[in-house]
Amino acid sequence: MNRPHVLVAPDKFKGSLTAGEVADAVAAGIGSAVPGVPVRALPVADGGEGTVTAAVAAGFRRAEVPARGPTGQPVTASFAVSGTTAVVELAEASGLHRLPGDVPAPLTASSTGTGDLIAAAVRSGARRIVLGVGGSACTDGGAGLLTALGARLLDSSGADLPPGGAALRDLDRLDLSGLDPALSEVDFELACDVDSPLLGPHGAAAVYGPQKGALPAAVRALEDGLGRWAGIVGAGHASRPGAGAAGGVGFAALAVLGARSRPGIELLTELLGFDDALLDARLVVTGEGSLDEQTLRGKAPAGVAAKARKAAVPVVAVAGRCLLSPGALRDAGFEAAYALTDVEPDPARCIAAAGPLLTTVSKRLAEDWLRSP
Repeated sequence: MNRPHVLVAPDKFKGSLTAGEVADAVAAGIGSAVPGVPVRALPVADGGEGTVTAAVAAGFRRAEVPARGPTGQPVTASFAVSGTTAVVELAEASGLHRLPGDVPAPLTASSTGTGDLIAAAVRSGARRIVLGVGGSACTDGGAGLLTALGARLLDSSGADLPPGGAALRDLDRLDLSGLDPALSEVDFELACDVDSPLLGPHGAAAVYGPQKGALPAAVRALEDGLGRWAGIVGAGHASRPGAGAAGGVGFAALAVLGARSRPGIELLTELLGFDDALLDARLVVTGEGSLDEQTLRGKAPAGVAAKARKAAVPVVAVAGRCLLSPGALRDAGFEAAYALTDVEPDPARCIAAAGPLLTTVSKRLAEDWLRSP
């Protein structure tokens, strides 16, 4: 029988630590407080930024390829591959951090680079593609993604549309005849942590457009463009849960690529081998930068806690800050939460010294949960 171990399965601390760095800091704290305790690190993600890195940490191979960033600039992006399964993360090529100079381009930013990654994965032999969506710079309904795969978006004169969501207002026809035939042999799974539709007050433009720099007039233009896009591609798909994910990339994946949508953390924990790692665990440590109401809506720590609770393994969380009440934590399956702000009230220092502070709070965690046999 394996010796009971501590499973450390955190998401990233956005803006300060990757999920792998979080796991390392937690493991260091546990090891200093309780030397010799077995620790297994399994960084996780829910489909957003860090998904490829989590897959690589779990044994996938990283493949780097040229792609187009959200404003068309050349970038080097990566996907993860194992056998015929590839993990493609939208943020790798089309994320906010890919905007030159961090200058938003809400009307013209495109998901073309994500299509470049999918095309490269298919050329490499992938026949199952897990598409993680989150952190996108664009609100183009996935139009750019499809053009990278061979589709053409034409206006009434037969000219190709320029990139971006605003241009979709002039769409007259979608030509899919140039799509790579190999795409029909690929099983697409959409790893998504939001269930928003494409259109309306809870849709891609209204909810997420302002986060990408869209002022009210731009939000209206994007909504009009997405409405035109949905009418031509397939309006019935616009209301499906996840269609509004990543500026509507979810819509294109569902409507054109035939993707199946699944909660991101459910799909990723399955892909990363979480259930096997959970066997013989005596404690699970998970977490993310901010434990708050968003955590409870399908984010990685909540998914980890649900799986561990089902297996009757106690779960504690680490975080930069915790905004959840003790009751809300318990209801979500967390026995306790340990935040950097417990030992350092200055938020700026929590970000700047996140690693050492996390090691410190993890020592306290270990003393509370691992001292007794």
